[in-house]
Amino acid sequence: MTMHSATLAINEAIQKRKANGEKLLHLGFGESGLPVPEFITQVLRISADQNSYGAVVGSEQARSAAAGWFSRRGLPTGAEQILLAPGSKALLFAALATVPGDLILPRPSWVSYAAQAALLNKAIIDVPIPDDAGGIPDPDLLEAAIIRSMSSGGNPGVLLLTVPDNPTGTMARPEAIERICGIAQKYELAIISDEIYAEVVHSGAAPSAASYLESRTIVTTGLSKSLALGGWRIGFARVPQNEWGHKILDDMIGVASEVWSSLAAPMQAVAAYVLNEPEEVKEHIQRSVRLHAIVANAVYEEFMAAGAACRKPVAGFYLYPDFEPLRDRLEAKGICSGSDLAGALLDQHGVGVLAGEAFGDNPSGLRARVATSLLYGTTTQERWEALKSDDPLSLPWIASALDHLRTALQELTS
Repeated sequence: MTMHSATLAINEAIQKRKANGEKLLHLGFGESGLPVPEFITQVLRISADQNSYGAVVGSEQARSAAAGWFSRRGLPTGAEQILLAPGSKALLFAALATVPGDLILPRPSWVSYAAQAALLNKAIIDVPIPDDAGGIPDPDLLEAAIIRSMSSGGNPGVLLLTVPDNPTGTMARPEAIERICGIAQKYELAIISDEIYAEVVHSGAAPSAASYLESRTIVTTGLSKSLALGGWRIGFARVPQNEWGHKILDDMIGVASEVWSSLAAPMQAVAAYVLNEPEEVKEHIQRSVRLHAIVANAVYEEFMAAGAACRKPVAGFYLYPDFEPLRDRLEAKGICSGSDLAGALLDQHGVGVLAGEAFGDNPSGLRARVATSLLYGTTTQERWEALKSDDPLSLPWIASALDHLRTALQELTS
């Protein structure tokens, strides 16, 4: 079986083309696009000599810090409920490998969920997202999909949620999540709640499935989005404090012990520091979220002005524009699918986006995922300026990027 993450593939392809001198606007990769503060690099620096293998689950300091982090968010947690890993993607795979049954997956959804299920030979039950937000299956369609699967010999076992969502940049309403948790409880489903974007909500806080069905919910998260530490690969998971949770954690530890052994010790020191939430960390995240919100909404306005339909972004740095209102105009140019749309934007207009098909969307849909976080600058200095600016949209490199996008969309839809 040959697989390559679509998000990683487009990032590598665009970086290669840019290295060859092409002028491209990179909206295809969900990297936070911000520099690492000195107070975090200092922790890594002084921990660099920690080169011994550690406990598979993580150090007591890091697990306790993660437990406190969850507890302060309304989910009382003990260190014994935490597992650390090199990124949340590893934890998602371990959870999928551990929880039995078919996977119920909202569509569209992040590219790696279906790919990981395929690696595990786990059947997928697709349920469309509701109109207002992604990351969850439409509550009005979920139970019928479960019943259909069971009547045809399927074995629904685990439901995967993303709150807030990638690819749409939206966040499901608490009442919708509560309804879904009620259905999950009725059919004895496990929930894996991917909450990697919960710290980058533009306003307010993200609801968690663990608030409604704590006894059957595994939460995965990490530091890649809130602190732009994607390359440092720091993830952590919370399991319930009950017999089911103990069994799941034991099984996930078994996967971890044979696949990644443990999170690198210096990264555990970083996790312990960050998850204790000193004031400088909280202030840095607040500034980051402000920048994400300003730029994502500016890009949203450009797509709306071009005539696309799009949900307003409320978290993170993603949009999911739909060019269906412009189908006649685009089909006249030979653009009949999401892949055609992404190809035309890249090859003819120098704008890299990822077709909705990569996220499990209908291939004929004229939809694409747009990531806005690489617009903050191409150098560390530019990114710091963007982060500190009262008006980041006025910075020359961000203003130029928006001009590039505006021109591209005008030419595409004219």
